[in-house]
Amino acid sequence: MKQKDIEYFRTFLNSRLKELLSQADNTVSGMTSQKENFPDPTDRASMESDRNFMLRIRDRENKLIKKIKKALDRIENDTFGICESCGEDIAIERLKARPVTTQCIDCKTREEAMERALGL
Repeated sequence: MKQKDIEYFRTFLNSRLKELLSQADNTVSGMTSQKENFPDPTDRASMESDRNFMLRIRDRENKLIKKIKKALDRIENDTFGICESCGEDIAIERLKARPVTTQCIDCKTREEAMERALGL
């Protein structure tokens, strides 16, 4: 992979990481500042439902943060863009669509087909 491509992904991943971390901080501060008292059980249930939904989103974002950090580690170790399964280069188009990927499209397709066959 060319050095300019590596720098593009490093910059992109770092900016995405900062954005996600900022959102996580806002969620924590927003959830700790809410001390509302709802006389209506329906209002309370709605607020709890919204809170649970937000926590599920943040959990998914937390998983993405971990993947981004691993991708940045791969950039530092000169293994970014190399398929962990077959050792071939991952296509730039695939990396642009999913920069945290660790497999080329062929290996990922095979893995998903095996998971479907096994019922996972």
